[in-house]
Order: sequence, then C-alpha cells, then structure tokens
Amino acid sequence: MVNPTQSVLLRRIRIWLALFIVGLVLSGLTAFPLERELVLLNHLLGVAAIAPVGGEPVLHTWLRRVLEALATTNRNYPFLAYGTDWLAFGHLVIAMAFIGPLRDPVRNQWVLTFGVIACAGVIPLALIAGQVRGIPLYWRMIDMSFGVFGAIPLLLCLHYVRRLERMD
Repeated sequence: MVNPTQSVLLRRIRIWLALFIVGLVLSGLTAFPLERELVLLNHLLGVAAIAPVGGEPVLHTWLRRVLEALATTNRNYPFLAYGTDWLAFGHLVIAMAFIGPLRDPVRNQWVLTFGVIACAGVIPLALIAGQVRGIPLYWRMIDMSFGVFGAIPLLLCLHYVRRLERMD
C-alpha cells in the first residue's frame, strides 16, 4: 500500500517526467519544419532579408546566414533534410523510453540515469562538434543549455526515486 509521502513523491516524479517527455516530443516535432521555423523566427526578431548598411546585431547576421544555408540546401539538396527527420524521430523514440519510469520509476530508474548521461553528453558535443562546424560560441551555449535544463528534472526524479526506495 502506498503511504501519503510515497504518493506525493510519485506525483512529483510523474509531473517532472511528463514535462521532460513533452520537451523531448516538442524538440522532435520542431526538427521537421526547420525552414518555416527560421523564417518565422527571423520575422519575429526583425532580421532583414539583406544586411543593413549600418550594421546589425550579430545574432541577426547568424540567423540570416542559417536561413540562407537551409533554404539553399532544401532547394538544391532536399534529401539532406532526411538527417533532421531522423533527429526528430530519435527525440520521439527517446521520449517513449521515459514512459517506463513514468509508470514504475523505481524499477526503471536506469532510464533516468541514461537520460542524465545523455544530457551531460550534450555539453562536449556542442563544444567540440560546434567548434568543428563553425557554430558561434553563443549558439553553442544555447545548445548546451538544453543538456543542463534537461538534466534538472531527471536529477530531481532520481532524488525522489531514491527516497521512495528508502521507504520500501
């Protein structure tokens, strides 16, 4: 029988995991329409189609360059987008893996540990591959934040799971 404290811990675990799963699903779904999203982002941030003579924020220059590269690639080599389709699929599949801990967090805590390790792996990937690919440091910092912010709910869940284990 589950006591009230266990019930509270289970509810907290499930709320944090649900938020984590939603984040993974949204990350996956947004990897499909990249060009449309960049057009919208550029519009919302007021990025001019052509660089203004007087200069502009470095972020605007970067976003215009990324949109131009993506649009050119999609127009001339649309099959390359298949790679981001697989990225999206990977996010959706990983999200499904967290259904196990959602149902039985103690038995499936290894998935939480796997998730924390994956989140930690985002940092060296962004630092190394981002440098090799010419991604500006400020953008790599944004990418690394996904690993940091993704690890927080998983670490909280692991903490709650360990408390649950001690109660049994």
